[in-house]
Amino acid sequence: MTSCTDKGEKHEQGRFVCFDHITFWVGNAKQAASYYCNKLGFEPLAYRGLETGSRDVVSHVVKQGKIIYVFTSALNPGNNEMGDHLVKHGDGVKDVAFTVENCDFLVEKARERGAIIIKEPHVVEDKFGRVKLARSKSQIIHGLFSIIVIYLSLNMIFFHRPSGKLDFIDHVVGNQPDNEMVYQRNLLFHRFWSVDDKQLQTEYSALRSIVVANYEETVKMPINEPAMGKRKSQIQEYVEYYGSAGVQHIAMNTSDIITAIRNLKERGMEFMTVPDTYYQQLREKLKSSKVQIVEDISILEELKILVDYDDNGYLLQIFTKPVQDRPTVFLEVIQRHNHQGFGAGNFKSLFQAIEADQNARGNLIILTPNGTSEKL
Repeated sequence: MTSCTDKGEKHEQGRFVCFDHITFWVGNAKQAASYYCNKLGFEPLAYRGLETGSRDVVSHVVKQGKIIYVFTSALNPGNNEMGDHLVKHGDGVKDVAFTVENCDFLVEKARERGAIIIKEPHVVEDKFGRVKLARSKSQIIHGLFSIIVIYLSLNMIFFHRPSGKLDFIDHVVGNQPDNEMVYQRNLLFHRFWSVDDKQLQTEYSALRSIVVANYEETVKMPINEPAMGKRKSQIQEYVEYYGSAGVQHIAMNTSDIITAIRNLKERGMEFMTVPDTYYQQLREKLKSSKVQIVEDISILEELKILVDYDDNGYLLQIFTKPVQDRPTVFLEVIQRHNHQGFGAGNFKSLFQAIEADQNARGNLIILTPNGTSEKL
């Protein structure tokens, strides 16, 4: 693992503040929003559709803590843009939006660095507030104003269920085809952390990963690409089923992961699991570590929560199974204790768990030297 300390030039004229929201294009926005409310404890926030004058698309917006997800679907049969997107990719993340200061400045900087600006900065407003928006290829830049939403009484009845206790978006992970790690070139992001395939591999597969961040390091985006291994990696599986590069998973931060996971499991959320030997090895390793885990290891084992640590602190994390039928997007819940890593110590255990699911799907197949695959 390599930590990078060169943040590049600090620009006082404009900055990225945080993740603002994430937009999913899905086949049925109403049902997707309901899934996140019922399984993960989100609550309806806003709606746009026929009743609000939107004739072409419908959006259901849900919120938990500072996390906002927007689920959008086409209303009309002739919407080829959304229809073609869904045929190719399935349900998935379309936009990652950032709250920024000085949208115009950041758009110009992105343009200078080669970004393709799809929509120039423009203001949208109504009686609730105003927002300046710009859109560039692969990412959206979002002006720092009052967020505009269109409210409608949803008349939904929610039976009492335990809180998800999810607070904010910690990081968003993208998967890329081999040799396409270029994200940081277009934005004022710097390389924050990286690992290569010699450090990150299992018996069957390997990958390379870098993390890019804004200057203040409040926005972090890991990017993974597959490396040659004995069998198809879960990164390659994602790229093939999604049809291109895209968002693989979204990590949501919590201050109480034990309660959060108990509550989410009670709601019916499914998570990846690791064997009990993981915790036997963890207990042995912690005996010689400077770090002290506050949480009861036996409870972490019961819930299958993973632990990664260094001499300064530790993190706790767990990953859901894919949240749609295609093995593409999944979610992470993470709690940090003075540790700003991404669970590299758990990558091997996590990937072995994913490989077990890959095998069940018939996708843990042998790779030939030229990169093609053969079924066993």
